[in-house]
Amino acid sequence: MIHKTQILSTGLAALVSWATWLVVLYKLSPFTQYQLALPSFYATLFIALATTFSLLFYYLRRAVSKNEIHNMHLNVSMRQGVLISFMLVVGLGFQRLRILTWWDALLLLAIVLMVEFYFMSRT
Repeated sequence: MIHKTQILSTGLAALVSWATWLVVLYKLSPFTQYQLALPSFYATLFIALATTFSLLFYYLRRAVSKNEIHNMHLNVSMRQGVLISFMLVVGLGFQRLRILTWWDALLLLAIVLMVEFYFMSRT
């Protein structure tokens, strides 16, 4: 029961965060409200990506593995969704500053992979 509640609340959070991101995208101008628009844009995008990737990875993991331990799938999927969305938002921030190069993207990927391997080795 708790498992289904977590999935539904994550799905609801994904819908709300994508709607909030769209509101930020269309209603806040980065030219007139600079100090509010950019942090709101990146924060809502991060939450929207994290919840969406978490659900996507959960259902992919569940489809591939017919194991009945769904709670473990959910925890791992949440962590991976947060890591991937962190990588994408930092990469987007680097691109906005015009400092993103291919080796920076590889370094971001390496950092995310090292963090994931660390967590995988602990379990």
